[in-house]
Formats: sequence, structure tokens, C-alpha cells
Amino acid sequence: MRYKVFEHTADTGITAYGASADEIFENAAYGMFDLMTDVDRVRPVGEVQVEAEAHDLGSLMVDWLSELLFIHEAENVFLAEFDVAIEGFRLSAKARGEGVDPGRHRLQTQVKAVTYHMLEVDPKEGYANVVFDI
Repeated sequence: MRYKVFEHTADTGITAYGASADEIFENAAYGMFDLMTDVDRVRPVGEVQVEAEAHDLGSLMVDWLSELLFIHEAENVFLAEFDVAIEGFRLSAKARGEGVDPGRHRLQTQVKAVTYHMLEVDPKEGYANVVFDI
């Protein structure tokens, strides 16, 4: 299981799983986009490079997902595949997807922002909790 959804008042959260920080960050991104649309219908035809650096893994997670959300909104794309490499608190990643096609991509949930509320990133235990403002 890559992630699971949990409800939170007016927001929605996910618990992303992985055997490493890299995999947890990949699955968190996948989960965020899967909230927005059926990611299985998104073709990985275009690629973007993302770099981020923070003072801890929690902040890095928020920065990573926020940058992907910005790319989604600014370039009108859905992303579906993620290759993340984390060293310390520095992230380098490639994300692949395609332009939004209303004929194939049904908007399920509009994610407005990534929050710090209830944020947990624990690679040793293999999970991260992230809450999204919807």
C-alpha cells in the first residue's frame, strides 16, 4: 500500500508509506495527486525537475508537495510518477505527468495547500502523515 486517506474536519490527510525517505516522499506526492484525480489515467509523457532544501524532513515534505502543487496550478498538469533522492534535508526529484485533459482527467478533490497540521515524517517507522487544505 502506497498511502491511505484519513479525514480531518474540513481537510483531508494521507499517511504515505515507504521503506526509505525517498519512497515515502514519492508516495506522498502520488497520494496528493491521487486525491485530485485518478492518477492511473495520467500518462507520464512530460517531466519536471524539482529541487528543495529545508531544515528538517517535515519542512522538506511541505516544500516538496507545495512545489508540486504550484507546478500543477501554474502549468495545468497532473503528475503521476516520481523519482526522489534525499540527502540530509536536500531533495532532488523528477516528476512525470501530462497536461490536464478534462475528457480523461476528472477532478476529484481540489487541494489548495499543504499544511503543517499533524505533520509527521518518520522514515525509521516507514510513514509520513500530511494534511491538505481542500
